[in-house]
Amino acid sequence: SDVAVDWPGRWNHILKLITRGGPFARPDFEPNPEILPFILENCNVLVIGAGGLGCELLKDLALSGFRNIDVIDMDTIDVSNLNRQFLYRPKDVGRPKAEVAAEFVNHRIHACNVVPYPYDIVEFLIYYARIEDYDETFYKKYSIVVSGLDSIVARRWINGMLLSLLEYDESGGVVPTSIIPFVDGGTEGFKGNARVILPGITACLECTVDLFPPQVNFPLCTIAHTPRLPAHCIEYARILLWPQEKPFGDDVGVDGDDPNHIQWIMDRAIERAQKYNIQGITYRLTQGVVKRIIPAVASTNATIAAACANEVFKLATSCSGMLSNYMVYNDTDGMYTYTFEAEKRDDCVACSLKPQTLSFNENDKLKDVITYLKENAQLQMRSPGITAIINGQNKTLYLSNIPAIEEKTKPNLNLTLAELGVTPQQEIVVVDKTTPKSLIFRINLVTAMDE
Repeated sequence: SDVAVDWPGRWNHILKLITRGGPFARPDFEPNPEILPFILENCNVLVIGAGGLGCELLKDLALSGFRNIDVIDMDTIDVSNLNRQFLYRPKDVGRPKAEVAAEFVNHRIHACNVVPYPYDIVEFLIYYARIEDYDETFYKKYSIVVSGLDSIVARRWINGMLLSLLEYDESGGVVPTSIIPFVDGGTEGFKGNARVILPGITACLECTVDLFPPQVNFPLCTIAHTPRLPAHCIEYARILLWPQEKPFGDDVGVDGDDPNHIQWIMDRAIERAQKYNIQGITYRLTQGVVKRIIPAVASTNATIAAACANEVFKLATSCSGMLSNYMVYNDTDGMYTYTFEAEKRDDCVACSLKPQTLSFNENDKLKDVITYLKENAQLQMRSPGITAIINGQNKTLYLSNIPAIEEKTKPNLNLTLAELGVTPQQEIVVVDKTTPKSLIFRINLVTAMDE
């Protein structure tokens, strides 16, 4: 046992929390030193993301006694990461983040066992692991999942995966042993949030998907005719000049990680800015606008990661009540935190187990359904595919992520629902990259007679 090789007093700070009660302890908490071996040996934690938040999370969890930690990240280390992602050094640039992070933590923290899932080699090509590459069997082995992601799509996917692992008893209640808690953290400059999700019990991520801010896009007329900000000039060079001048060839798009591309856009943006007496265009700003980067602040990462690690510890030990269930943090001007309970939606497309009803006219086209699935604030899908049982046969109405099928089903986009054979109260099955499971919707089809 690794417990036996620990030096005396190593975990005294943990024992103080798990061997004593207190006013904040949960009613079912029983102080017991045997909780420590559970943390050290039996609690399996998955950390998703090894960037700014992920580095802090790995450090905090390892120093809190969690030894069985797996980490997934599909990214490699860039020199721009080194100012805040402290597990990496200049010699590590170009290597997989998950691999280097695991090496660093295992070397610095005695008996810690961080296992990376960084990449695989397929036909001599390095293939970096994504969370979508693993199935239910992989995720079932974890006690707690904690994420430090910068992608809303990836958050929604892991939320859907943990919901798909739930088991239900005869009365329709969730079997407690099938629940894998999900602790999620996110930062944006000087702002951040931490939340705890008990799949099937509390509000899931899809219940509050409408809280995510929309991507900022500048009006084209402003970019073309009345620029006022440095970002307007940068977008002018990227959106309008690049396709016209094709500086690196006809079929070469903008690569935000290519220094030559960024330099070209910056030079053109400066020329544009000088005409309108706009200042402040730098290489860093140019790359930030092109890649839609919000500058990361190390102190925000540290604060949110600490809050997430604290919740993981509370979930593993029951020594204190968990966050209920959403905390926002802002230190733009002073420091402000606020905690509120996000409510579970009865009609949530992910966790309610009820087919959501969508209302369309029989003359609406399939592309109108696709647009609705993308633009509805509570759905926000990225590339939905639709299948349905038409005249007793399972038919793919549209699927975009497989080129051959997209080519075959693309004409359906301009057909009306009536022409496609969709009937009132027809159920359609929708797949999307934001969720690992299929979603069922019921179409409330309004006909001419109904009107």
